[in-house]
Amino acid sequence: MAAKKAMTKGQLVAHFAEKFELTRAKSTEFFTELARVATKEAKNGFTIPDLGKLVLVKRKARMGRNPQTGASIHIPAKTVVKFRVAKACKDAVLVGKK
Repeated sequence: MAAKKAMTKGQLVAHFAEKFELTRAKSTEFFTELARVATKEAKNGFTIPDLGKLVLVKRKARMGRNPQTGASIHIPAKTVVKFRVAKACKDAVLVGKK
C-alpha cells in the first residue's frame, strides 16, 4: 500500500474554494493573509483554535559535536519558532494509535 502524499497548497486552496463557494483567488488571498498575520504575531504567540500555536522559544548555548570529524563545537544561544500542536488536534489525528 503506497503512502498518501501531503496536500499541496493548490489542493488546499481548491478544497476551501469549493467548500465555502469562493473563487480560488479569494481562497488563496485568505491563506496568504493567514500566513502574514501568523508571521507578524508569532512573537506574541499565534493560536489557531483546535490546531495549534506558534511560539518563540529561547534555546540555551550548548556544546555540540561535528558528526564528520567528532570535534566539539560551541552552538550559540538562539531564539527559534516552534509550532505546538493542540491537544484536540493530537487526539483527532492519533485516534487508536496507543
